[in-house]
Amino acid sequence: MASLNVGNLGEYLREQRRNAQLSLRQLADAAGVSNPYLSQIERGLRKPSAEVLQQVAKALRISAETLYVQAGILDERDRDEVETRAAILADPTIDEKQKQVLLQIYESFRKENGFGGDATVTDDAAATDKDTAEDGPRTADGSDADPRT
Repeated sequence: MASLNVGNLGEYLREQRRNAQLSLRQLADAAGVSNPYLSQIERGLRKPSAEVLQQVAKALRISAETLYVQAGILDERDRDEVETRAAILADPTIDEKQKQVLLQIYESFRKENGFGGDATVTDDAAATDKDTAEDGPRTADGSDADPRT
């Protein structure tokens, strides 16, 4: 396990909070932690637990795994995968089903290239793997129609 680098975590949290346009007090309230405690985390004076990081991530609407990597809880070599997954999950332009399908495709490419692992795709998404193409509109010849065109 990597050592905890609380300073970088604090800077990252502050940046995410500002990007979300939240005050320290608003984030503390949303995450269910005290204002002084969150301030100490941001200044690198406190080492938060994984549970606190999860609460803060939920309040910021970002991946808890991203914060775990920043805090050193997840190994650095997992960072790229975690960041890719977080970017997919955070994209507001695609719906939840599309996110899950995209994560399935990403995981299948990783496995094909020898980097398989534990996918965090839900069972519902796995069940729709085969019939995903059938869910969208079709043209007269039976091919998928893209509603954006």
